[in-house]
Amino acid sequence: MSPHVHFEHGSSEFPAALALTLLLAASLYLRAWISTRRGSAAVPAWKAGSFCLGLVLLWIAWGSPVAAYDHSLLTVHMMKHLLLMTFAPPLLLLGEPLNVFWGLTPLMARRTLGRLGHRPLVQRLARIVTSLVVCWTASALTLIAWHIPALFALGVRSAIGHTVEQAMFFATGLLFWWPVIEPWPSAATGPRWSLLLYLFLATLPCDILSGFLAFSDRVAYPVYFSTPRLFSFSVLADQQCAAALMWTCVTLVYLVPAAIISARLLAPRASHEHDFQQSQFSGGPVPESARPSLEVV
Repeated sequence: MSPHVHFEHGSSEFPAALALTLLLAASLYLRAWISTRRGSAAVPAWKAGSFCLGLVLLWIAWGSPVAAYDHSLLTVHMMKHLLLMTFAPPLLLLGEPLNVFWGLTPLMARRTLGRLGHRPLVQRLARIVTSLVVCWTASALTLIAWHIPALFALGVRSAIGHTVEQAMFFATGLLFWWPVIEPWPSAATGPRWSLLLYLFLATLPCDILSGFLAFSDRVAYPVYFSTPRLFSFSVLADQQCAAALMWTCVTLVYLVPAAIISARLLAPRASHEHDFQQSQFSGGPVPESARPSLEVV
């Protein structure tokens, strides 16, 4: 049985446009990465692979044939949310896209951006937007808001609502992972131990939501009563499966950076210090070991 898609317009054009856009992004990224891989600022190959994998997951969640089944199964809908918010964003940020694409930026644009980046107002705004409080709040509110039954139904029945929903999940996913990964040209948001609390608190909205969906004996989203059932899943069983998927994936994914941060905090500190004499905005890409932060941009 094919999935019952509720959208009347753009259901075939959008995936094709998205695929072309992602292919173009991958091509430009690889071109810039190849041009700088022999320099001192070369981004490791595994990071380039991480970026490309993130694009693939973004396509699976947003433009692949599998994505159409989210209007019939809450489990697939939840899988898309996880890909857009939990898996694709960190992989893309690990690829250091801004650092890589900087090599394709014209010199005049670099100088202009460099002057703009040195302005105190811009630096202050960047620190606010990427602060742990703002990133956590935006992520948590997006998760909670789009799982309210009324907004959830809007995302299932409306093409515009569906697009806005997925865009918000992806955007807040990038925002959430930014202070954890700290890609160039990010600045440290505080002591690294605070990220452990940040990741722990981030699991709470997911735990509450998934726990409610998993143990409830009532269907939270009646919109699925009007969609074709697949794989002999009842609406309630589908809801419980989706909740278990979110609960497990979020816990395991957040545990990985928490373990890495903990290991680094417990490891002996290196005695050397990095000397940041030149900003990235005033020249070529800097080495991974000496990436500038927003403080010096």
